[in-house]
Amino acid sequence: MDRQRRRFLGASATAALASTTVAMPAIAQSSPEVKWRLTSSFPRSLDTIFGTALQLSQMVSDATDGKFQIQCFPAGELVPGLQALDAVSSNTIECAQTCTYFYIGKDPTLAFGTGVPFGFNSRQQHSWWHFGGGDQIINDVLKGFNVYGIVAGNSGTQMGGFFRKEINTVEDLKGLKFRIGGIGGQVLAKLGVVPQQLAPGDVYPALERGTLDAAEFVGPYDDEKLGLAKVAKYYYYPGWWEGGPMIHLIINQQQWDKLPKHYQAILRNACEAANNWMLGKYDSVNPPAVRRLVAQGAELRAFPQPVMEAGYKAAFELYGELAAQNPNFKKALDSMNAIRGEQLLWWQIAEYSFDSFNIRTRGR
Repeated sequence: MDRQRRRFLGASATAALASTTVAMPAIAQSSPEVKWRLTSSFPRSLDTIFGTALQLSQMVSDATDGKFQIQCFPAGELVPGLQALDAVSSNTIECAQTCTYFYIGKDPTLAFGTGVPFGFNSRQQHSWWHFGGGDQIINDVLKGFNVYGIVAGNSGTQMGGFFRKEINTVEDLKGLKFRIGGIGGQVLAKLGVVPQQLAPGDVYPALERGTLDAAEFVGPYDDEKLGLAKVAKYYYYPGWWEGGPMIHLIINQQQWDKLPKHYQAILRNACEAANNWMLGKYDSVNPPAVRRLVAQGAELRAFPQPVMEAGYKAAFELYGELAAQNPNFKKALDSMNAIRGEQLLWWQIAEYSFDSFNIRTRGR
């Protein structure tokens, strides 16, 4: 009996070893070494946004034992920040960290991928992307540029920016030279604003010289880095053109298709984790930053309700014009409008009621 048992164990061990020697090459083949470069549309100094790309890269490396490497480059080191889509489309760079609304000149529908004025907040935008058809709508457009997009960040609601003068009426906007781009700039142009697109490093001297009257960027933590409170006194909120702007990882379609399925899954999950990391980081660093800005002389101002109402009217007038010209834009607009109404009803019942009470009782 013992002899039979020893023979059985010996045979089992031999079989196990044989299966291991067969399986190891199969595993190695399914987990190839992949090295990508990522170009960001943001400078290294924006350590939360660019830091999100670094976090994503590290998570992918950790999950693959270093076999899938993504090397991150800030804007300008490989290609200019606003040329990221072109670089990925042509396979010059495998992937990029960018905002789809930078490319509305190619198709205005891409504005919805990041977020549009008076659209969603961060959680609503995220819900629309994953459960409201946003993923398919935006990726159908991106497919025409040979890229695939995955959500990989959100800043939360942004500030309205620094202004050299107070904004009390809609008339005060007329002729205002405002550093703002994208579809938000197009909406404000309807109210008489002169939109300007400037690189972050050029904003401070332009405000100081008076060639700019106002500038918006992101929120307190990033705005503080630009030193704008020293040359523009009034700090307005909210940034109604960016209520919950998403950032995406866009990937060359052929590079995406070549990835093993489990690498694709790892990358998707890393992007989702990076999205949460970025939003959590901003929620942590913005509160003390706004206190520091006020201590430096910034005066917080809420946009007057007539300005908000005029902005809302101009935004949806513009959307109607664009929807009449572009079927993709109309599809995205119809999707947003249908879901936005439902989301806001629920928000009013639960989130808004809870937040409002906590705000009223803050400091008790």
